[in-house]
Amino acid sequence: MGVIRPPRKVKLMCGMIGPDHDLMRRARKMMTRAFGETDLTSDVWPFDATDYYETEMGSDLKRWFVSFEALTSPDRIAEIKRTTMDLEARLADDCLRPPDQRVVNLDPGYVGLSKLVLATTKDHAHRIYIERGIYAEVTLQFTKGRWVAWPWTYPDYAAETYHPFFTEVRQRLVEQLTES
Repeated sequence: MGVIRPPRKVKLMCGMIGPDHDLMRRARKMMTRAFGETDLTSDVWPFDATDYYETEMGSDLKRWFVSFEALTSPDRIAEIKRTTMDLEARLADDCLRPPDQRVVNLDPGYVGLSKLVLATTKDHAHRIYIERGIYAEVTLQFTKGRWVAWPWTYPDYAAETYHPFFTEVRQRLVEQLTES
């Protein structure tokens, strides 16, 4: 018989997409008020894997990731997703845009020892309903020392460009779990 145990803590991270790095830095500052200080930040890369966001945010989009110092429980991801959606709407409002026209897209997720999970509002066959309109997706698995994509993994996550940063986040998680 299985024994119910509390889940192992995970490392909260957020991917940002936007046309303006200053707006992404502003979003980061807003997120630190909600989730605590960041500890790791990625390079800023061109976001050219899809034109999905072009109508909403324009062209020449950038991608940037941050992770947060404090470890969290994975069962908080739905609450965190709703908070980031509120932050997106506040940023749009501050820029005099309707709330459905984001100026920065915030994609929260977490890195665990064996996976990278993203939260989303969109249902699909490979997503699990969490609560109150939020789904979770295992986007990448960490196996044999590297990140491996699934057939449904977003193309930019499947490409290895971001993987060194995700590995750095995972390594920081390992250190923090060892310290506690």
